Amino acid sequence: MQSNDDVLRSLPTDHRLAGRTALVTGATSGIGEAVARVLAASGAEVLVTGRDAARAARVVDAIAAHGGRAHALTVDLAGPADGVRAFAAEATSLLGGRVDVLVNNAGVYPVGPTDALGDTDLDAVLATNVRAPHLLVAAIAPSMAARGEGAIVNIGSWMSRVGIPMGAAYTASKAAVEQMTRTWSAEYGPRGVRVNTVAPGATATPGNADSADVLEAMTKATVAGRPVRPVDVAYAVRFAVTDEGAFLHGGSIDVDGGITYTRVA
Repeated sequence: MQSNDDVLRSLPTDHRLAGRTALVTGATSGIGEAVARVLAASGAEVLVTGRDAARAARVVDAIAAHGGRAHALTVDLAGPADGVRAFAAEATSLLGGRVDVLVNNAGVYPVGPTDALGDTDLDAVLATNVRAPHLLVAAIAPSMAARGEGAIVNIGSWMSRVGIPMGAAYTASKAAVEQMTRTWSAEYGPRGVRVNTVAPGATATPGNADSADVLEAMTKATVAGRPVRPVDVAYAVRFAVTDEGAFLHGGSIDVDGGITYTRVA
């Protein structure tokens, strides 16, 4: 099994998304970076966003080195609502006046006990994981609908549908993401905008590298027997936003190695 980095370095290129633009939030590492690089490898012009300018530039450089087109824009999606709306306008401008694909990936994930979650962290979860996607869809989806086409993917989580003894705010935020997906699909789908969720399982990312042993233990009894790679999630996102996913509306693609619904031991 190739590592995530090895796969990203050797992505084959194609033209499935040629001529389309894509905004990917939280794209400076992990799942978001993989999504940005996979979409770019299929011809999309990608806007890489995140809070760290140097990390965003690194992803843009990697895309350019692979022959793709990308831009970088920094933003704190947990900041004031007007700032998020201004970010949406600037992102649209940087992409030539239209966003064809929106991937709401940015998220924070404190998963400790309920009584240990401070007010600041709770506010950050709600602002980043729920409010920001809502603001961005409100800002971008109407233009997609006016053109009669567009694709939105919200990154959910396997933990939104199972009960675990920690992370109530995080898991609730991801359940909210899945419900917003269904609502937005009903709201914008009849006007040509496809809205879906991609729900990763236990995924090995730089953000949880210090929990590698925990991830291995969590996934040992799954069908896949290993943690999800970010690129595995990115492939599902690409499928959902290309013409191959034209009949996907309001659903969830589970990229979880079987952790949600199956056990082999």
